[in-house]
Amino acid sequence: MVTNQILTAIKNRRSIRKYTKDDVPNEAIDTVLEAGRWAPSGLNNQPWKFAIIKDKDIKQKLSVLTESGRIVKECNACIAVFYSLPEGYNRDKDILAIGACVQSMLLSAHSLGIGTVWLGEILNRKSDVNKLLKVGDDCELMAVIALGYPAQSPKSSRKKLAKLIIKNL
Repeated sequence: MVTNQILTAIKNRRSIRKYTKDDVPNEAIDTVLEAGRWAPSGLNNQPWKFAIIKDKDIKQKLSVLTESGRIVKECNACIAVFYSLPEGYNRDKDILAIGACVQSMLLSAHSLGIGTVWLGEILNRKSDVNKLLKVGDDCELMAVIALGYPAQSPKSSRKKLAKLIIKNL
């Protein structure tokens, strides 16, 4: 199998759920957002919007909206990723593009030595998150990414590739 820096980064990135107290600089967060901004999207519509959350009081309030509350409270920052409905043109394609945006941000953070975890369960409280962050109904929450310097080194495993291929024509 051919290997390269990107594949190595993809294989080495892990979901980090425990963080040090060290501050993630705003410049690093900007770099992570920049990576998301350059993700591919249908018709180049870039249907994403971001809310950066570093304020401890807001993170505390956000933490009660998810089973991952401890992570939200302990991380240095969160990035809420929204689907900007006015920018959309095809919901399925737009949501896939937002997934690519999130993956780009996770890999960018990893390249900077910043740990992340993609929080999804919080989507059960989309309207509450919008209300807390004062985001209009024209944006739909798609993910919350917790960021911080890792205080753990989790292991991971994957299914064998042969188990994932359903056809090889």
